Amino acid sequence: MLIDLLKTMRPKQWVKNVVVFAPLVFDHKLGKVTYLGRTMLGLLLLCLISGTVYIINDLVDAEKDRQHPRKRNRPIAAGRLPPSVALAAAALFLLIGLLLGFWLDPAFGVILTLYLLIQIGYSFWLKNLVILDVFVIAAGFVLRVAAGVPLVDAERFSPWMYICMALLSLLFGFAKRRHELALLQENANSHRESLQEYSLPLLDQLLGIVSAATLVSYAFYTFSAPNLPANHLMMLTIPFVLYAVFRYLYLVQVKGLGGEPEEIVLHDRPLQVTVLLWALAVVLTMYLF
Repeated sequence: MLIDLLKTMRPKQWVKNVVVFAPLVFDHKLGKVTYLGRTMLGLLLLCLISGTVYIINDLVDAEKDRQHPRKRNRPIAAGRLPPSVALAAAALFLLIGLLLGFWLDPAFGVILTLYLLIQIGYSFWLKNLVILDVFVIAAGFVLRVAAGVPLVDAERFSPWMYICMALLSLLFGFAKRRHELALLQENANSHRESLQEYSLPLLDQLLGIVSAATLVSYAFYTFSAPNLPANHLMMLTIPFVLYAVFRYLYLVQVKGLGGEPEEIVLHDRPLQVTVLLWALAVVLTMYLF
């Protein structure tokens, strides 16, 4: 039962929460142990809260998940995890997570609470609103980044980073809708109400628009953000971002992937190498040059 509870909390999707480290890295505070420790604790709390949100989401969607070819194997939908146990665990985790969040930093606690409320709203209602459902997903990523700001007392964290993260998460969100629509086909409406309002051509257009906007925004960030080195060497990281976005679109539109972005990142070797090279180039540019 404990293993099923952990599976319901989606450990693989916790990789999304690493964006909380963005303020630490881009505000030149990676080498400060105090801020690093606060950010690591913030990451753990984000994982606890986001994992709890997945429990709530699976409780709400149990019946619909049973009609999905993959989601029907989730512990609650499959009947392996009793709803009463899942609900009790969710209540306990929320209490612990929020109390520790406010203890760590009041502003972090407020952002954590706002993230929780938005995600609960998504589970019960917002996920059924076409277009807005993906905007809510993007809001969750932006809040993850914002949560890291008070933990490091960020002073030079550029607003461009919020824009880039919002656009990148929109890319992930629309790709996920495309995968769901292609996978479920005529049964899509019974799984998620908003899917009946989407079409593959529309989602492909949206992916194209968001991809272009993401790349342009990142390019603007590399030479206009006030916290970057004046030599503009950060522009050398643009090719890595270009390839990563193109590779992701290839996997979504040619290979039919995109259901869970974190699974692509965790299993596609070229994308992993690109992300690692980008991260290395960023650290070298920010801290050595």
